[in-house]
Amino acid sequence: MTAALYALRNGKSALVIEKSGFGGQVTLSPKIENYPGMTSVSGMELADMMMEQILEQGADIEIETVTGVQVQGDKLVVRTEEGSKHEAKAVILATGVKHRMLGLPGEEALVGDGISFCAVCDGDFYSGKKVCVAGGGNSALQEAILLAEKCGEVVMLQDLEFFTGEQTLQDILFSRPNVHTITNTAIKALRTSDDGLCGVEIADRTSGEAQVIDCDGLFIAIGLIPENDAFADLADLNDWGYFDSDEACTTKTPGVFVAGDCRSKSIRQITTATADGASAALAACRYINALQ
Repeated sequence: MTAALYALRNGKSALVIEKSGFGGQVTLSPKIENYPGMTSVSGMELADMMMEQILEQGADIEIETVTGVQVQGDKLVVRTEEGSKHEAKAVILATGVKHRMLGLPGEEALVGDGISFCAVCDGDFYSGKKVCVAGGGNSALQEAILLAEKCGEVVMLQDLEFFTGEQTLQDILFSRPNVHTITNTAIKALRTSDDGLCGVEIADRTSGEAQVIDCDGLFIAIGLIPENDAFADLADLNDWGYFDSDEACTTKTPGVFVAGDCRSKSIRQITTATADGASAALAACRYINALQ
């Protein structure tokens, strides 16, 4: 939506094609307190405001699933699962990512109601409380370090017998007196109350011994899943499936640009996503102007 805004402000027409809900991951956050200029806003409210803004600027929208983009001479053709065909001079791929989930019953319904993915975004909501962190890589350790500064207790739940993150991060995290670890464990079920998540059921992967960990929140940090394969012929992908593009948001295909969490980057936050949208749109506008 930021890309559409900047394109429209530069005198171009813009069509936003979304397969599910406008706003993507941000709509799952019950409260955002790190977006400049807003003390507090829900993700859904922010997405609605952005949508209203681009519609007032003249954006067109379609609820469709894009299956591919074809190069036909000096134009690009976007095809959808619904059978539609949209022609454009430039295309911005802002496909985002999905958080890898645990695959447990009731898990998705608890996102934003006890299950979180971002300590920077949601850590303050668990100040002084007990949380669990699922994962053992760098991302999980970094999330836990931030949480340990705010929460009363942090319990690390790792399915392997060891943590795979950098030793420096482990040293920092495990020196905290309020951090505890359980390794070689599998999360089997989620416990809920009227207030949302209240605990997790785990079991030792070797012995099968089960126990319940009471907690106020669960942060899942077991990886992200980009969905870029359908566009691999247009833009190079790195080893993890992200678009291999820099801050310029360009690709190997003239007229095709990428923006947001779907591209290779070190920080994935709402502010960096909107920044990408602006950069990609301005690059696309320059490209279109050069054609004329």
